[in-house]
Amino acid sequence: MKYLVCLCLASCLFFKNNQAFAQTAGSTSGGPTWLNHIALHVNDLKTTTSFYENFLQLKQIPEPFKDGLHTWFTVGEKAHLHLIQGKKRETSYDKGEHLCFSVASVEDFIARLNKANIKFENWAGKPQEYTLRTDGVKQVYFQDPDGHWIEVNDAKE
Repeated sequence: MKYLVCLCLASCLFFKNNQAFAQTAGSTSGGPTWLNHIALHVNDLKTTTSFYENFLQLKQIPEPFKDGLHTWFTVGEKAHLHLIQGKKRETSYDKGEHLCFSVASVEDFIARLNKANIKFENWAGKPQEYTLRTDGVKQVYFQDPDGHWIEVNDAKE
């Protein structure tokens, strides 16, 4: 997964940084690159689907396979999150590799975390605390049922 995220980010940066060159060189590349989806391999699709749908309140969308091994969510205008059943082993993920969602109020979100008894921490790892970035954005970190790290912040953009 971490390699997929790194590859997606590197590709986006590469294509974005080379877009101006391609346009000035007369290229007909078809325009910029955008994020289509992020895929997470999960151990228990039902449990993880419930977490993203009910706790994070993401909107589930139809997936084409209809094989009981996939759940798709919309996470932006043209972006999706794909959960895929079949993770073979427990994996420890680094917090630096995370999904990030924004909410209107981190304090309200922390209340939801507390109500659901979900442990969270700030960037430094201090339990039940949020990080206040230098630009004023508040952020918390926690893990989904499969251990993938999630950041929730109150960034406006």
